[in-house]
Amino acid sequence: MKVLISLSSFGAAETGRHGQLWCTDLAQQAGADGAEVRGELLRDASTELPALAGRAAVYSSPEGLWTAQGELDEAALARGVQAAQVLRAPRLKMSIGGFSPSSHASLHRLKALLQAAPQVELVIENDQTATAGTLAAIQAFFAAQAQAGLDLGMTFDMGNWHWQGECPLQAAQALAPYVRYVHCKGVQRLPAKWVAVPLADSVAPWRAVLRALPADVPHAIEYPLVGDDLVTVTREQVAFIRAAREAA
Repeated sequence: MKVLISLSSFGAAETGRHGQLWCTDLAQQAGADGAEVRGELLRDASTELPALAGRAAVYSSPEGLWTAQGELDEAALARGVQAAQVLRAPRLKMSIGGFSPSSHASLHRLKALLQAAPQVELVIENDQTATAGTLAAIQAFFAAQAQAGLDLGMTFDMGNWHWQGECPLQAAQALAPYVRYVHCKGVQRLPAKWVAVPLADSVAPWRAVLRALPADVPHAIEYPLVGDDLVTVTREQVAFIRAAREAA
């Protein structure tokens, strides 16, 4: 089981100060098996993506696959695929955006577009929105894509379910057959919002969620990694995820 670092874990300020190449080096020094490059944190994609080529396991696009009107956003998909290809990243992570019943007809077009870029595997993440982050929405999408002859996998974000009041354990039990990548994220509730925290500090039943998910897929840290010695902090968290997965 590979442990990756989503580079957003180092925070927008730290990543913005040093760049994602520096963050990728740090992750490697800490013993991680790879990194997830974040599109929303790129300062200059035209120079950063080529510099990161061969060093990313996943490219995370901040764009949704379907517009708010339910139309397939071919341009967003093309941008994501192109970035993944420049990175030589085997996986592209996106959300379904505004996918709705009216979007079903466009799944055949999506299939054709993905067949034209076979070196990039698209994985769908549950985000924190009502259209792309509820169990009902994700289940409806995976049922529709299967009917259309697609075989897409899922990025299961353990923490994001809370933003829509969903039970992560129920989601894990329902969606496990689709899961090909796991975002490890603990959560705590502040008076006005949920926040991401390390798994060990989470109020969620993270051990039970891990047990419900496949063990042989990559698991990424996607919670804040902070401290004066970031390499040591990151190394400790990588070891924690490995041990937690083995114990689950």
